[in-house]
Amino acid sequence: MASARKARTIAADPQSVWEVVDDPHHLPRWWPGVKRMEGVGPEAWTEVHITKKGRAVRIDFRLLESTPPGTDGAATGRRAWEQEIVGTPFERVLVESIVEVSLEPVEGGTRVTLEQNQKLKGYSRAGGGLMLRRATAKKLDEALEGLERVCA
Repeated sequence: MASARKARTIAADPQSVWEVVDDPHHLPRWWPGVKRMEGVGPEAWTEVHITKKGRAVRIDFRLLESTPPGTDGAATGRRAWEQEIVGTPFERVLVESIVEVSLEPVEGGTRVTLEQNQKLKGYSRAGGGLMLRRATAKKLDEALEGLERVCA
């Protein structure tokens, strides 16, 4: 499994950060590579990315969990979504890809933790895990920068 986790304190209250994280319409503003959203519903959505050659790539996701900060007395918030793999070109290399966002109130703002877990398929597991982990960690850093820019 290729996993990466990054965290950063953002100078905004948890509710303000949650409003951005909880709405997939905001993903193009802070998640790397997302150019636009399509078919956004309460439980699923499609991200549209553009390749270097200008071709649109659609990636479907479904919501796994959405627990706002302050729910049931818990100060933390958590949102998780999973990429739909079966029946897509991603099925050749991935078994699973899950993103989790956790928010925790701290002095001076909100501690945001992003984690992405990807299970590789077949031969991809042999040498691709380390490269994918590095690329994913870089993407998570970029996402935190984007979230900080949007929320600050």
